Amino acid sequence: MINPKKLIRMARKWQKTAAAHHRVADKGHFVVYSSDRRRFVIPLAYLNSEIFRELFQMSEEEFGIQSAGPIILPCDSVFMDYVISFIQRGIAKDLERALIMSIASSNCSSSSYFPQEQNNEQLLLCAF
Repeated sequence: MINPKKLIRMARKWQKTAAAHHRVADKGHFVVYSSDRRRFVIPLAYLNSEIFRELFQMSEEEFGIQSAGPIILPCDSVFMDYVISFIQRGIAKDLERALIMSIASSNCSSSSYFPQEQNNEQLLLCAF
């Protein structure tokens, strides 16, 4: 039978390992959180995107520069999924600028980008 003290040490070691693994992103990625606390692991290549630069600037203005703790972007998880899919598709620069302008002029929540009553033309722009 295993000594109870040794079992406790092993459990603590596994907890620390699991916690450390959860907080660390894979090589070539960084971690951000949405305003509703959903975790996103983003490739470093996305830092070249003007959209992420604008989101980081908005985060700095809203939350300040944090030396400890996670990076929290001022948008919800639905909008973050939308931005990530937008970047993955390799959007055109003019569409990227239009999205940035809409980010800057709104509160960056999914309800401001996907209202319940939209006509087909607006849906086509969002789906592009």
